[in-house]
Amino acid sequence: LPSWQIACHVSSIPHPGDYLSLDIGAESALILREREGSIRAFHNVCRHRGARLLDGAGNCPGTITCPYHGWSYRQDGSLIGVPARDTFIGLDRDSHSLKPIPIQILFGFVFVAFAGDPAPLAETWQPFLEEIAPYRVEDMVPLGPITLEDWDVDWKLAMDNYLESYHVPIGHPGLNRMFTPDYDDQAAAPSIARGISWLREQESSRWSERMYQRLVGRVAADLPEAYRRSWRFYSALPNLGIDLYPEQMDFFQVIPRGPGRCTIRSGLFGRPDSSDASRAVRFLGSRISTQVNAEDRWLCARVQRGLASSSYRPGPLSSIERWMSEFHDLLRGRIPEFHLADAPSHFREALPT
Repeated sequence: LPSWQIACHVSSIPHPGDYLSLDIGAESALILREREGSIRAFHNVCRHRGARLLDGAGNCPGTITCPYHGWSYRQDGSLIGVPARDTFIGLDRDSHSLKPIPIQILFGFVFVAFAGDPAPLAETWQPFLEEIAPYRVEDMVPLGPITLEDWDVDWKLAMDNYLESYHVPIGHPGLNRMFTPDYDDQAAAPSIARGISWLREQESSRWSERMYQRLVGRVAADLPEAYRRSWRFYSALPNLGIDLYPEQMDFFQVIPRGPGRCTIRSGLFGRPDSSDASRAVRFLGSRISTQVNAEDRWLCARVQRGLASSSYRPGPLSSIERWMSEFHDLLRGRIPEFHLADAPSHFREALPT
């Protein structure tokens, strides 16, 4: 699908020669900070025989050298070295530079577009730029490495789960102890939805949750008061989620791995603040989020198994699940094969015309 895929935060590649690779399906991007400080992205494929060039993250202080036959490239992607070059008749080095990938930077994150011509990120996110600005995400730093977690769940099902809060009262008891039942949501149709959860004044009976409720207001004092008592969730179709908390933020990216399988790629970021209060709140927040993610994984796996039943037919959707409808409409519009013989009934059929 034509889309911007999140690769890394600019602070993840702070020095010249720092790089990170991003693999999505058959595609691989190489994101690199050049000597003069600019950030570029290339297809992570040698122009000779197609070998992958670099894996993971690291620093490449000089040239990028293919591990197969030794073709080498400058950090600007130009081909500089070919072993036994005289055996290549009429080789034009200028025609065999690494193929560039479009990049854009938003909120301090580097995004790449493998295919198509997606709308500019600033344009897509425009309705929410002002409300996100107080978090100063661009000033954050990684709080740990980017993680990959394999789920036995189709990627579309994993996104469905993130797009609706209908399951929260049953599926996430901890969140119900911490947050009010009010959920403020808004869409920047057709590609971004936003939700806000508000912390309860009544304290949870569980230690981690109770201590988080008590301490979170003491960190990020420069945030507006309402921000210090809320969590904000942004889902950017087709496969990205961004969660903003008073003390930190995270992203998760749902990467297809085949029918019924996906990988959740996620990263955690925060301001470079080492105070005891910040460390405590981050620890508590991460502990709570880990539990929520485990619950989501368990729930999605149960749905994945249920969908395989010969008896299953799609049921009606609630208005609380309306962003799922937006997502499914997007898929139907872009993937011709993604069609059902009978469209599922949902809340739209009850709307007045």
